[in-house]
Amino acid sequence: MDLKLCLHCQKELKGRRDKIYCDVHCKSAYQYKKSIEETPKFYTKVDAQLKLNRKILKLFNKAGKATVRAEVLKREGFDARFFTHYWKNHKGDTYLFAYEFGFLKRMEHGVEKYVLIKWQDYME
Repeated sequence: MDLKLCLHCQKELKGRRDKIYCDVHCKSAYQYKKSIEETPKFYTKVDAQLKLNRKILKLFNKAGKATVRAEVLKREGFDARFFTHYWKNHKGDTYLFAYEFGFLKRMEHGVEKYVLIKWQDYME
């Protein structure tokens, strides 16, 4: 008879022949360890960038509306290609949003800037 060991803790398994973990804790720990060892999946990378964008926009937009040089946001790790939704105002400007924080790219005197806003009820 072959001695079977738990994939996580390496203890001898007793019970069913197809058992591969001692208990649910070992199963969970093994799956977690396996997931962090794998390269991040696409959606994990996207989610991380969206959260970072939100954090940066929140940091630079304390008053509800602000204008910031693009280089400042990019230096913090901001990437305008990642956004959750958009809103078009009555002037035709399209603001991109990372959750409740929006941004609009503008050129002012040859300098790339972002106008930052916070989502308002009237935008629905």
